[in-house]
Amino acid sequence: MQVHVQPLGERFEVAPGDNLLKALTDRQIPMSYSCLSGRCGTCRCRVVSGAVREAEGVEYRHHDGDGDGLAGRAGRTASPARYVLACQSTVHGDCEIALPDVDEVVVHPAKILKATVLAIEPLTHDIKRVVLTTAKPLSFSPGQYATLQFTPAHIRPYSMAGLDADDTLEFHIRRVPGGAVTGYVDEQLKVGDAVRVSGPLGTSYLRTRHDGPMLCVAGGTGLAPVLSIVRGALARGMTNRIDIYVGARSPADVYGLTWLRELASRHDGIRLHVVTTTDAPGAPITPIAPDAPNPGFRLGHVTHALAADYVGPDALSGWRAYLCGAPPMVDAATRLLRERGVDAAHIYADAFYAKVA
Repeated sequence: MQVHVQPLGERFEVAPGDNLLKALTDRQIPMSYSCLSGRCGTCRCRVVSGAVREAEGVEYRHHDGDGDGLAGRAGRTASPARYVLACQSTVHGDCEIALPDVDEVVVHPAKILKATVLAIEPLTHDIKRVVLTTAKPLSFSPGQYATLQFTPAHIRPYSMAGLDADDTLEFHIRRVPGGAVTGYVDEQLKVGDAVRVSGPLGTSYLRTRHDGPMLCVAGGTGLAPVLSIVRGALARGMTNRIDIYVGARSPADVYGLTWLRELASRHDGIRLHVVTTTDAPGAPITPIAPDAPNPGFRLGHVTHALAADYVGPDALSGWRAYLCGAPPMVDAATRLLRERGVDAAHIYADAFYAKVA
């Protein structure tokens, strides 16, 4: 069986039942993907013709670039001009697919590296900074992530917080209530332990050819890839305006301000906003009093801060946006930014889907 990939003109052979995303990435065909579980929609592609089947239970609403919907029907063979999620689809005959445009394609060779835990440090009451050292370097773009295997039973993807030019790999890991892997990291992982690193993965990476303004929105440990992106921009000598929004549940959950303020001291174009939520849903944004423990924080949801700061349908026209954090925040911010003028193709989202098993 043969898969024909447009607009690249690539053709390659597959076996019946092969996963479409794996078939594409194994051949280093540039394809955006993130959660690998059919929830984020990043790996959406169009089936022009042929037998491609999407797994049952996929509920993501497929749509084209203009937002006109075509709802996927689970378990049905795709008809012409139908959209599927590549990570949840298998090939069952000759087919032709069309990939969405991906600006500034970067492909790093996939590697599996042996690493050793160099340091484990608390960042908040439930977030730890895990630093690994590897015998060989891992080449990646700022904002990408890797899969960490602590034991055969404890495997999860985490975003790098540094740059591939660093001597170490840095990850920020928050303990998820009931989480098997995060519980292992919190309670059992120790300095000197061996970790297997696989990657890099993800397409929410820094676009270095863009010279316009950038918006970075981080929720929780979404700060890790945002730090990598901002560090990467400064390392490349980029002079873009960079607006950074950090969202957290409470002031006790905020971390990384020393790093962010140090970056801001090196680049006049960085504007930093820290927003913490309250127990009351939809609480209005009000500055914390100057004599409060954390002056300068804002109360409310990070999307409320964005809506207040960028008013009008063209307020963010020409911007590029990097969204990293929990899916509800990423989804809400994506909708808002599109309403404010950000091109959908220029919103790079990395949604963190928590797992407990």
